[in-house]
Amino acid sequence: MEASEVSIELYVLLSAVLFAMGALGFLIRRNAILIFMSVELMLNSANLALAAFARQWGNADGHLMVFFVMTVAAAEVAVGLALIVAIFKTKKSTNIDDLHMFKD
Repeated sequence: MEASEVSIELYVLLSAVLFAMGALGFLIRRNAILIFMSVELMLNSANLALAAFARQWGNADGHLMVFFVMTVAAAEVAVGLALIVAIFKTKKSTNIDDLHMFKD
């Protein structure tokens, strides 16, 4: 029995759904940690689409781009979490609405 191949359309559909969920989370949420998680979800959905297209076309360039996006995402998380910890130490909150009072 042969294993059935998953079509590229399903990968792209899943990627679009994940990206939409991340975009909605980014726009709706007020918690900084949840916003960073939404950004990561959007980056991972782009990685899924890149990997699916690279697999379909038999080209390694898409996989190279996935590696680059993962590297940038890791750097973004390191800097973002450091900022969130610094803000939490001063404000005792991760709500981004509290940031306008950061001057105090």
